Amino acid sequence: MSATATTASWRALGTTVVVATTGGEGALERASERVRAALAEIDRACSRFREDSELCRVNAAGGSPQRVSRLFARATSCALRAAALTDGDLDPTIGSSIRLAGYDRDFAAIRAGAPVRFRRAAGWRCVELDEQRARVRVPAGIELDYGATAKALAADIAAAAAAEAIGGDGVLVSIGGDIAMAGAGPAEGWPVRVADDHAAALDAPGQTIALHGGGLATSSTTVRRWRRGHQELHHILDPATGGPADGHWRTVSVAAASCVDANIASTTAIIRGERAPLWLAELALPARLIARNGAITLIAGWPAETGTAG
Repeated sequence: MSATATTASWRALGTTVVVATTGGEGALERASERVRAALAEIDRACSRFREDSELCRVNAAGGSPQRVSRLFARATSCALRAAALTDGDLDPTIGSSIRLAGYDRDFAAIRAGAPVRFRRAAGWRCVELDEQRARVRVPAGIELDYGATAKALAADIAAAAAAEAIGGDGVLVSIGGDIAMAGAGPAEGWPVRVADDHAAALDAPGQTIALHGGGLATSSTTVRRWRRGHQELHHILDPATGGPADGHWRTVSVAAASCVDANIASTTAIIRGERAPLWLAELALPARLIARNGAITLIAGWPAETGTAG
């Protein structure tokens, strides 16, 4: 981080959270309070690992419309927008597919088990959202999962709230490597380490870049992996098959105007495989793609070594 930044970190949502500010310790404390509150709200709304979450309530409603919080309605709108932008490559009706693949509990608690069976997503157009009245309905038997967008949305919301709490000073929020920035950041930008694993040591293979705003997301098939029967699985599923994306890429990092948009692009790129570079170039999104053999492809001005993105 910048020499002028103060930082704090803790565990939440099953991953590491980092908050950095350009203010002093007092600003960092206020910013961290806002971030903790935002993450607690998104967990209550969108977690599929707690029975009292709104997402679990909607999934269990048997097809009846459910009154939801404004935050859950916003998260649903975000997930449906991602599906529309990607022609269904990101589909929030993937919930039962993820459960059947064995990712049916917090990742740290996943155990090896029996062979899996894959089920393709039902299709995002079956989700009914009345955002004005804050009502959501899915047909009986359909399970929503907002894993492709909720964490990034939380980063965007938390960064904006934290910057407001400290009077517009710069704030960076990283939730498991999904990064959002708000306020007036360091003049030289926020230095960020980009690697396969957000928790990797600073001397691990990767690249340090400087970010001046917006968001950055990294999607990878190298970290969240588990075995079922004779199959090794990862958490990025292709809705068309219900199975793990047969990825050409092991890791994709994308910079965009928001963390949500960056995460939509990085996750979709993993699913689209060899078609991803052309798609990202058409969107003019700076991106770094690492193939399974380690070959690196840079898109739309992503710096070759140390530089600026976003």
